[in-house]
Amino acid sequence: MQYDVFGIGNALVDIQAHVKDQTLQQLKFAKGVMTLVEDSTQEHVLSHLSGHPISRCAGGSAANTIMGIAEFGGKAAYLGKVANDPLGEFFLTDMRDRGVKIEVQPGHGQSGSCVILITDDAQRTMLTNLAVSSTLSPDDVDEETIRNSKYVYVEGYLFGGEPNRSAARRAIELAKKHGVKVAFTVSDPFLIQYHREEFWSLIEGPVDLLFCNLEEARALTGKDDPIECAREIHSHAENVALTMGDHGSLLMHKNEAIPIEGVPVKAVDTTGAGDMYAAGILYGITNGLTWQQAGRLASFAASRIVGQLGARLQQPITKTERQRLLDQ
Repeated sequence: MQYDVFGIGNALVDIQAHVKDQTLQQLKFAKGVMTLVEDSTQEHVLSHLSGHPISRCAGGSAANTIMGIAEFGGKAAYLGKVANDPLGEFFLTDMRDRGVKIEVQPGHGQSGSCVILITDDAQRTMLTNLAVSSTLSPDDVDEETIRNSKYVYVEGYLFGGEPNRSAARRAIELAKKHGVKVAFTVSDPFLIQYHREEFWSLIEGPVDLLFCNLEEARALTGKDDPIECAREIHSHAENVALTMGDHGSLLMHKNEAIPIEGVPVKAVDTTGAGDMYAAGILYGITNGLTWQQAGRLASFAASRIVGQLGARLQQPITKTERQRLLDQ
């Protein structure tokens, strides 16, 4: 196979800044919530950040995961819609510089972006302007790239509206046509409120590996205990990766529960932690690691993301660190 993982999701440039709670109160945004906003709102917010250090990187949930796979040394491709503008060029260049294949016909208008406001307690408040990323359609999906991949990784955010939803469905359809496995991330608990039945149809059908956190698992199953949640999902999906924050994670594979310990870390920014965890799992299972080894790598990488600013690994995992994780 040419690619370990082909990802499909929103193409957003993340604009990150540390702020005080007072700033959020002045801007009247609820802490820790993702809000869809217009251009004018983002511009208003950015005007309040004058003097704050700001970082930029190619982002979006599935894009973060694909970049993580490439950082581990995996072979990855991505599909997300950008415009022919400076933000779009930045997004494409950032991904390609890290070895990710991304080829898509630019759309008209403005590329998507997400202003991420990070407070001292590591909470992230995301103000997202989808812009042209919301126009990703089935016509953009490349069958040949999917055919040459081991896994297709689909972002739940795409199910928020058309034509993104149809693009995601098309990618899943082509994966099944060519015997390619499908991984799906729920993305956010609020999506379950509106798409619970559709998500369950995916879990019971084409999805081979489901990623979710405990809050999402509880919303899906109506259960409270993590193991009960995981077992309920696993009764329908071949594999499950359930993250539990400080309490580590739980993998379900071949009717076996595989607990993965969390790695203690002082939280600085939780942006991209779940995405990097997914990267560790997907890289591991497509590159010869056991599920337990993949889980250890994923947990370690996610903790490193939490201990820094931004969703890119500022300090790569060394060969010594990786070997130690695999030998445990």
